[in-house]
Amino acid sequence: MSATAAATAVASTPNLPVQDDPAWHALKAAAIEFQGLQAQDGSVPDAAHHERAAALVETITAAVAALAPRFPHDAEYLRLLGADFRAWAAGGFGVPDFLDSLEAFQPQQHRVDGLAHLVVFPMYTQNGSRNRYVEAVLVEVVWPEFVAELEAGQYSNRLFVPIRFLDFTPGYATNSAVLFPETVAMREVPTFTWGAIFADREAARFRRVLDAAAKVTNLELPEDAAELVADQKLAQETFVMWDLIHDRTHMRGDLPFDPFMIKQRMPFFLYSLEELRCDLTAFRESVKIERDEKAAPEARRHAKLVQYAVIFDRIFRFAITGGRVRNYDGLGGQLLFAWMHQHHVLHWTDTKLAIDWDQVPEVVSALGDAIDELYWRSIDRPKVAHWLAAYELVAGTVTPHPASVWAKGPDALPLAGTPREITDQVLDDEFPLSMFYEALEKKMRSVIASTAGITGETALPAGPGAAE
Repeated sequence: MSATAAATAVASTPNLPVQDDPAWHALKAAAIEFQGLQAQDGSVPDAAHHERAAALVETITAAVAALAPRFPHDAEYLRLLGADFRAWAAGGFGVPDFLDSLEAFQPQQHRVDGLAHLVVFPMYTQNGSRNRYVEAVLVEVVWPEFVAELEAGQYSNRLFVPIRFLDFTPGYATNSAVLFPETVAMREVPTFTWGAIFADREAARFRRVLDAAAKVTNLELPEDAAELVADQKLAQETFVMWDLIHDRTHMRGDLPFDPFMIKQRMPFFLYSLEELRCDLTAFRESVKIERDEKAAPEARRHAKLVQYAVIFDRIFRFAITGGRVRNYDGLGGQLLFAWMHQHHVLHWTDTKLAIDWDQVPEVVSALGDAIDELYWRSIDRPKVAHWLAAYELVAGTVTPHPASVWAKGPDALPLAGTPREITDQVLDDEFPLSMFYEALEKKMRSVIASTAGITGETALPAGPGAAE
């Protein structure tokens, strides 16, 4: 029997959970082996590997066909997926093009709690691998009723698809918590109609980090915040609500035309402010929902939890995760922590962290208001003047590096030069970690590292101090 003939012998066992189905395991194994034949751009450049690559494609497409009856809502996508794989093989495994199947995959049209999808593409994984390898992911939609009601009302976001992992290939055994169509290998860029976020991974790593950080800092968690640590389902539904409001905020409000200035080089602290703006909008909207007696009880309950999640994820995980080279999410966490400390609602006294929760909504909302004011004024300012104003906002709270040129003020910068020349004066670590964060990072380093590849099924470490 030839390798190709053997590869096509794939059968599904429909009575098993999809992640236990032999057809899924055959697909996953074939995709992992195929990755070993690929170059970074997704191609299989060595002709000596083409015969084996073709056999693996036969296995993948046979497995997809065997699994397809489980996913009738994705029938056209799965049909075109097989066609894209076969066309790639017939063309000699050059740079892959999966535009046809990508355009047929429309998960935003089926936001039903518990609905599963099989996702297979040559793609890189954000915050994971930059290789455009064949990745296979089994996911399940997380769409609680109270979120559906929020989305159908004031917080509409037709592109937003919250999901959780069922199983995945190695590209997702990383820190990646998003599934975005722009990561797929394709011949041209279409209009994107969806973006998916793994709420279970977000919630699981939040719970692990908060559990450890509270112990390290001797922080006494409020009772309802402690529930987030104890309950994965509650935490992931809280993150769905946070993400729903955050995601829609990127293109709403008084913006500096395009807050990300796509494909333009600009100082990384502007990205810090944009991501923090969206999180603080979610925080402020959650304060409104919590205080709205007409809102649904579940929405009000989760609205309070979103406020805890934004603060704790930002000040504990964001601030000390990743390297110190233009870490814009890290800076956003540092800014929130310093703002709360300098406005006397967060205290580090006698080696114990404490937070005055009754005063937090007004203080944290004030930071969001300050960023909104910066954005509102931006449309009347030249680009570089907006950059300088943004720097002033950040540096007024987070201390810049003593060697910073930007910290010396406009007279020290080459303002008559190009935007790139001005941006290049920003240090890779323009706003270093404070002494508090340096010490916290050392104690939390192993915990942060342990969250790579985590899912909602990953248990918290057991026992006192086990997370440290």
